[in-house]
Amino acid sequence: MSALILFITVFGALLIGFPVAFTLGGVSMILGLINFGPELFNLMPLRIWGGVTNFVLVAIPLFVYMGVMLEKSGIAEEMLETMALLFGRIRGGMGISVILVGAMLAAATGIVGATVVTMGLLSLPTMIKRGYNIPLSCGIICAAGTLGQIIPPSVALVIIASVFNLSIGDIYLGAFIPGFLLVGLYLLYVIVIAIFKGEQVPAMPEEELAKFKSDNMFRRIFFAFLLPMALIVAVLGSIFAGIASPTESAAVGAFGATLLALAKRSLSYEKAMAVMYDTMNLTAMVFTLLIGATAFGLVFRGMHGDTFIIEFIEKTNMSPTTFLIMVNVLIFIAGFFIDYIEISFIVLPIVEPIFQSMGLDLLWIGVLIGLNFQTSFLTPPFGFSLFYLQSVAPKEVTINHIYKGIVPFIILQVIAVGILIYYPQLALWLPKVLSE
Repeated sequence: MSALILFITVFGALLIGFPVAFTLGGVSMILGLINFGPELFNLMPLRIWGGVTNFVLVAIPLFVYMGVMLEKSGIAEEMLETMALLFGRIRGGMGISVILVGAMLAAATGIVGATVVTMGLLSLPTMIKRGYNIPLSCGIICAAGTLGQIIPPSVALVIIASVFNLSIGDIYLGAFIPGFLLVGLYLLYVIVIAIFKGEQVPAMPEEELAKFKSDNMFRRIFFAFLLPMALIVAVLGSIFAGIASPTESAAVGAFGATLLALAKRSLSYEKAMAVMYDTMNLTAMVFTLLIGATAFGLVFRGMHGDTFIIEFIEKTNMSPTTFLIMVNVLIFIAGFFIDYIEISFIVLPIVEPIFQSMGLDLLWIGVLIGLNFQTSFLTPPFGFSLFYLQSVAPKEVTINHIYKGIVPFIILQVIAVGILIYYPQLALWLPKVLSE
């Protein structure tokens, strides 16, 4: 009962609006003190210290720095403009370019907010001007911007790996095929719209394309596409080839992003300070949540909450597949109200021992949950991508346009989760092949 009271109290405080990190830590410490007495404070510092000094988590600030640097230096902006012009001659070309650039930025940064804001500022006004359907344009930008949740080097996957005690390299390899499966579903949707409702996604005017071809086209492609792609290959390739650990590759990515900004001559003292401030801010938020979640996990397990859940599942004769689907439905619903970091530190430590006791592959589960996390950025009322886009959208774009536009992409994400549940090898094949 104590564990149940702890969980209900934490969830109730979150719904009221208390900060997540302090709710997790504060409620856990109070109820832990009531149940265990002062001895709790002998265990807590050691547990927290063990969590925050995990070498794997050093990758988080480095990948964040890499993404923020690419966004602040304008490299992400050039990628988007160049790709739009390359695909501009076909119907739906601009939508296709936004999805492809979203995938590239995901592979280069893993940061959703920066990607959605950048593409919202640059693409949405142009798409509307070209006659694109407004809700569809909003849906494409929001969905493409969230690809950083599943395509490596995703910060979400780093957090899942740390909670499930998995190799980051393995979970990155596992997420590679499912991530690009989702990209393929997005592209297929836009192509179908272009075929059957071409007036919603018109091609770009010929004069703009002609100007692009005559105005240093190959130089723009080199700086806006090939150099960032080389950085992505250096980061992910060094991980997949086993040359460097994910943390070391993150350092390569951070250094490489700085060199690209210098080569572009767009790195000033003010921009460097802004990059470091944003990196510090986001990293501090993640680690504060980690401290609160560590306190919650220690107290919850001390109250035998995990044992209670396992016994409950055994009594109901729930199959592993049923439990897996139930957890994913819970994560999907939780994504309406809280973001993936909070879900990671609240839900995953509770279900991880249960998955292990059922004999399920945690690598597959981790990739599946990472794919599910995509929806937390798109589902109202608290989908962060929706707010990011609304903050930079032109005046004629309303929140109703955005809500209407994201519905098909949420359905596509649910379909992708279903495919991965049915075909676990999509996540397990690549790590197995490269480890042999």
